[in-house]
Amino acid sequence: MYQYTEFDQQFVRLRAQQFRDQLERWERGEMTDEQLLPLRLQNGWYIQRYAPMARIAVPYGEVSSTQLRMLARIAREYDQPDPALFAHAQATQQALEDSQPGATLPAPPLRYGYGHFTTRTNCQFNWIPLSKAADVMELLASVQMHGIQTSGNDIRNINCDAWEGIAEDSIVDCRPFAEITRQWSSLHPEFTYLPRKFKISLNGAVEDRAATGWYDIGLLGVKNAQGEVGFTVKVGGGMGRTPVIGTVVREFLPWNQLLNYIEAIVRVYNSYGRRDNKWKARIKMLVKAEGQAFIDAVEKEFQAIVELDGAPHTITQAEFDRVSRHFVVPALAPANLPSATDTGSERYQRWLTHNVRGHKLPGMKTVTLSFKRPGFAPGDADAATMEALAQVAEQFSAGEARLTHEQNLLLPWVFESDLPALYQVADALGLATPNIGLLTDMIACPGGDFCSLANARSLHIAAHITQRYQDLDEVLDIGPIDLHMSGCINSCGHHHSGHIGILGVDKDGKEWYQITLGGADGSDLSGPAIGGKVVGPSFCAAEVPDVIEALLRTYRELRQPGELFIDALRRIGHDPFKQAANAVRHPRVEAAAI
Repeated sequence: MYQYTEFDQQFVRLRAQQFRDQLERWERGEMTDEQLLPLRLQNGWYIQRYAPMARIAVPYGEVSSTQLRMLARIAREYDQPDPALFAHAQATQQALEDSQPGATLPAPPLRYGYGHFTTRTNCQFNWIPLSKAADVMELLASVQMHGIQTSGNDIRNINCDAWEGIAEDSIVDCRPFAEITRQWSSLHPEFTYLPRKFKISLNGAVEDRAATGWYDIGLLGVKNAQGEVGFTVKVGGGMGRTPVIGTVVREFLPWNQLLNYIEAIVRVYNSYGRRDNKWKARIKMLVKAEGQAFIDAVEKEFQAIVELDGAPHTITQAEFDRVSRHFVVPALAPANLPSATDTGSERYQRWLTHNVRGHKLPGMKTVTLSFKRPGFAPGDADAATMEALAQVAEQFSAGEARLTHEQNLLLPWVFESDLPALYQVADALGLATPNIGLLTDMIACPGGDFCSLANARSLHIAAHITQRYQDLDEVLDIGPIDLHMSGCINSCGHHHSGHIGILGVDKDGKEWYQITLGGADGSDLSGPAIGGKVVGPSFCAAEVPDVIEALLRTYRELRQPGELFIDALRRIGHDPFKQAANAVRHPRVEAAAI
């Protein structure tokens, strides 16, 4: 893992001190809310529906046991709401639930004292008072963490495939390039106020597990015929109101020109991206509108950077080597802990099949711990769980873990001989459900339970679907399927890329949900990245689990032997699934509509 230099450490420490000064001036009335807004956003502090929300960056998903312990401490000591505020939030949630059309789905109780892992490998806290923000930033800085540029119109947290450097199908380890890009983009003076937020993702394997087609810039690590390392560059992907798949603008970019070329892209965007309409301000709208003219403008700007400016951000071999030294195989030793795991049991064998993957090193495995468990929202981990995870990482994975795009946690350095002992520990924590890649391994944003932008809640939908599909035999029979859910069109739950997507919408102040089918994130099982299509009229919350059941029942009735859901959907077409979904109507909803 990358370790901060003294400059890095001073950088985040001074940033925390600066924000403390800004907060104190705001509290004294010397700074307005409007003046504080861009300052807190650039440090990852939002004001959400009920309270502030802190977004902590975990660059390219790598997190150490020390950092996990700090996140646990923050959850325990700082993610604590004012009692009156929390009571108000509970009352508001209940009133909202009572006002909804049709039979209601009881919502899980609001909780605090936990962190939420997101699809972009950030960790969010929902109840930290803004008055404690600087304290939290200083604690984060002490363990080489921060919230810088996790929000605002700038270059956000850099993402990677969670299996970088360890995957059996690895071509290029993109972590050094992600770290170099992170350092270059942090507080870049030219790109602090872009037309809109900007996201970059890298993938260095045969399989695209980083959803690069859905990013503002997607970078695929490749090697040309001569064995030289470079990148295929995609630009203009994104979800939101207008889902767009990124356009390939360079088939092969030499690795040392990566920053120069990203700079050319962002300069063109900064110059021509719209600032008069936030819904049309993302780079995807510029690429879609201008097509080849956009690519030509980028190439022209790139040539100017190289020829006139002298390619100032060319990555030297020395700099690449310096950063790469942090991404070598760590000192490894098996835990050799005793275990009472019955290695012949059906559940253990299922866990090996679904949660354990191969490794580029012989005798090693990668293990995914499932954060999809009853009683918790997808991606949630309370303080006790994060403390335990720190211990697990130290015992079984050289003190390192990785957050995944699917809101789970990956252990990258597990000895095959330690799998029974690891399973026993993970099972005791409730993190050994053998469901990775299956229906209950769903992605979901916090939705209207917390987010002020959301049109509808999502966590109660996730909870009821999870509860309904607790029969592992049934989940395994359904097979691999991506279920993604967002509380609004901003698509934080990536509903567009789900084989089944659920989108919360607002109708006259009521919560409704659109269902989409056929989306894909670009990974092998999904096929090329593509946005799902809406199946018909929206549904009330109580109908959504029944709609999901109707869709899955249709699949099981019409599939061919061994055929996956997404393949059956593409073969059969949407019509039978639409008919099944639209046949689900609760009597109270029909009566309300008359």
